[in-house]
Amino acid sequence: MLIDTHCHLDFPDFAPEQAAVVARASARGVGRMITISTHLSRVNNIKSISEEFENVYFTVGTHPHHSHEEEEPTVDQIVSLSDHPKCVGLGEAGLDYHYDKAPRAVSQRVFRTHIDAARRTRLPLVIHTRDADADCAAILKEEMGKGAFPALLHCFTSGKALAETAVELGLYISFSGVLTFKNSAELRETARALPLSRLLVETDAPFLAPVPHRGKRNEPAFVVDTARVLAEIKGVSEAEIARITTENAMRLFTKMPPMETAA
Repeated sequence: MLIDTHCHLDFPDFAPEQAAVVARASARGVGRMITISTHLSRVNNIKSISEEFENVYFTVGTHPHHSHEEEEPTVDQIVSLSDHPKCVGLGEAGLDYHYDKAPRAVSQRVFRTHIDAARRTRLPLVIHTRDADADCAAILKEEMGKGAFPALLHCFTSGKALAETAVELGLYISFSGVLTFKNSAELRETARALPLSRLLVETDAPFLAPVPHRGKRNEPAFVVDTARVLAEIKGVSEAEIARITTENAMRLFTKMPPMETAA
């Protein structure tokens, strides 16, 4: 069984066929999906999806692209919104200097607020970071010095140094379909160097469909294809990578109930 640790089932791409998308994932052995928040103001949408599907969970948070579009959240607001039995994490929050849609000072403040909420709730923070390796590493080190918090770097495409820093701090690294792309040789080398005990897989659906689906709309069922490539990189079987990444996800997302008592 696999867990898609990052998808966006609330996006319009899936509106006509949410049930079919979830069913196709289940048919390929994707036992659980975590649908990730990008706007705190839209949390009710993803909460409703998680309540409709037994094997779907959700997070609460503000994507760095949107950190300037809504009133900056307080730690208390994030904590309150996370008080739902199927909310298993916070975010996605972080830094994106590639598109720079929000003022960097704003996204940094909002990032730190989410970290504080993760520290308080012990729910893992899903971190988005792009072209911001130095600042992301500096914030993570500084904030970890104030008190430990659980987190993962999602859809990892950054440099090896940031991955190693994250692992040293006790964080997890999640790989998406980008790992399967022909031009991602350096990313595959990073994955090869990281400990299996810290690796997760995701789709980031509807974006970044892995080979052989590249160019199509991504969906949670396709996490199987990313896991296959990760297994090849690490020199283990597909069954073993499924077991390891699922165990890692369950160890990180501690609010998810054991599989046999899934709610």
